[in-house]
Amino acid sequence: MKYKIKAPKALNATINLPSSKSISNRALIIHAMTGGKIQPCNLSDCDDTEVIINALKNMPEVIDIKAAGTAMRFMTAYLSATEGEHTITGTERMKNRPIGVLVDALRYLGADIEYVEKEGYPPLRIKGHALEGGHLEVVGSISSQYISALLLIGPILKNGLKLKLTGEIASRPYIDLTLWTMCEFGASAKWTDVDTIVVKPQPYQERKYLIENDWSASSYWYEMMALNGNIDSEIRLEGLMDGSKQGDSVVKYIFSLLGVKTEFENIQNPEDRDDKANIHTSAPTTVTLKAHRCLLPRLDYDFTGSPDLAQTFVVCCCLMGIKFKFTGLASLKIKETDRIEALKKELRKVGYVIQDENNNTLIWDGETCEPTYEAIDTYEDHRMAMSFAPVAFKLPYLEINNPEVVSKSYPHFWEDLKKVGFEISEE
Repeated sequence: MKYKIKAPKALNATINLPSSKSISNRALIIHAMTGGKIQPCNLSDCDDTEVIINALKNMPEVIDIKAAGTAMRFMTAYLSATEGEHTITGTERMKNRPIGVLVDALRYLGADIEYVEKEGYPPLRIKGHALEGGHLEVVGSISSQYISALLLIGPILKNGLKLKLTGEIASRPYIDLTLWTMCEFGASAKWTDVDTIVVKPQPYQERKYLIENDWSASSYWYEMMALNGNIDSEIRLEGLMDGSKQGDSVVKYIFSLLGVKTEFENIQNPEDRDDKANIHTSAPTTVTLKAHRCLLPRLDYDFTGSPDLAQTFVVCCCLMGIKFKFTGLASLKIKETDRIEALKKELRKVGYVIQDENNNTLIWDGETCEPTYEAIDTYEDHRMAMSFAPVAFKLPYLEINNPEVVSKSYPHFWEDLKKVGFEISEE
């Protein structure tokens, strides 16, 4: 499938963003460990969350998590620490995404895990049973999903978990999000030093839980506001929370440098609103985006804490003519695709030449090339499709191959674009 996309001249709409899949996936694993029946409210309807819902509901002998990296890591830990025998597998790309560090850590805690095909990679055969827990050291620069997977099972380990992270710690905000969600369900889990987390063997408690909407998804609307060029444009995004623990909420600060300002709607008095499913000290509200003139000639930023925003800013800055040096991108090599190489190749199609250094840095010094305007390839990567869609504001039209990949995190993305005036036709 291929979409031909033509952007509107201005934006003025209210968008209900998808629920946070990061929080949804954590809450679902925790909910399973409570043994309760009250499902979290406002669960994400994306592919990555659906595979966890189906796995936990049906618990088949073979669990196929498809392309969901979070599901692979979280379910591997969960299956290891709970009774049952399962094989967990996924797409061909998933079978080439490393998982050895997590498996080694779980084996150290006593898990019974075997590699089915290739050492260090899924699929895995797991014979689950109660684990002792205790002290564990893990390299901090690995994917935060490995670390979060270990933390999530900490409360059900007989001796809890004392996790020391060695070296540089990547994606710390995602680790903090995990700890925050765990504590929301009654766990005792906290940093006791700059590199050490202690989780006590204190069981989770069942409770009603409302999941806020996704700050990662908001980034594409910020990008559209930055690129559409009409100062009268205004986008209102529903369901976001000021003071959110989502690491990607930093998007509002970075885009303020590019001229897109954020206004939070005042939250009504907590005594006046329905709190039946709400347990947060603050509540989801509506965010209004407005664009102002941007005079920034260059942007340097370390994306170690929010790597999922990198594609949005790489594409946006090129199209705005803002030179950049973005560091902290090592995890992009092992995502749904090699995002560093994918960005380099696809930006050439629209006339921009970016360089990489040390497999963790992307640089644009203003170099351009003759654009081919070929259709943008998405590489089975939802963020490639969504980060390039706003480029349509700078071209007569844009073509994107395999646009259906957005279902991984934002299933109604294209429908939302149509609501604000995008013309989208299937080629």
